[in-house]
Amino acid sequence: METVMEDEEYNWCEVKLHSMIPIVPEPELERESGERRRGRDIMIAIDHGPNSKHAFDWAVTHLCRLADTLHLVHAVSSLSNQIVYESTQGLMEKLAVEAFSVAMVKTVARIVEGDAGKVICKEAERLKPSAVVMGTRGRGLFQSVLQGSVAEHCLHNCKIAPIIVVPGKVQTICQNRCWGSLCDLMELSKFRELTLK
Repeated sequence: METVMEDEEYNWCEVKLHSMIPIVPEPELERESGERRRGRDIMIAIDHGPNSKHAFDWAVTHLCRLADTLHLVHAVSSLSNQIVYESTQGLMEKLAVEAFSVAMVKTVARIVEGDAGKVICKEAERLKPSAVVMGTRGRGLFQSVLQGSVAEHCLHNCKIAPIIVVPGKVQTICQNRCWGSLCDLMELSKFRELTLK
């Protein structure tokens, strides 16, 4: 792990993804346009939380296409902590394998040091991606103003407009064990209605 200093408040290090992730070849279709053949850069801000994983899944499913490059960015308070580096490297490797298996995209990973909102905006300035995707906890306006929100900071300060993936209410209800069987019943009844018509 090598720390590179760019500014006083913006340090970063590349995360070396192991060779278990195959190298994605460039598409060789003649009918493809130059933009598509070259691919787009898509930046996803990640952490170890479920909302970040939800945003990653959404981006890989709905936004990524062949020849794109995913840039996974994780903000930490200190790069010198080896335990944080190793756990983040494991997470990024798992996400890179998933991104390749779902959308066949190349993945680059980077850990940045500093205030999460500020360094995500700086990283977006450096990369100039087609999209910046991030998750949010889905707090209300009053709560996010009082406590602050990384997604809100990026929404107001990034030069590239971010795509903020808010967790759905159905997903939140289904995660609660009491409501899981009710959601299953509701889905089953919808299925029966469709098949009877």
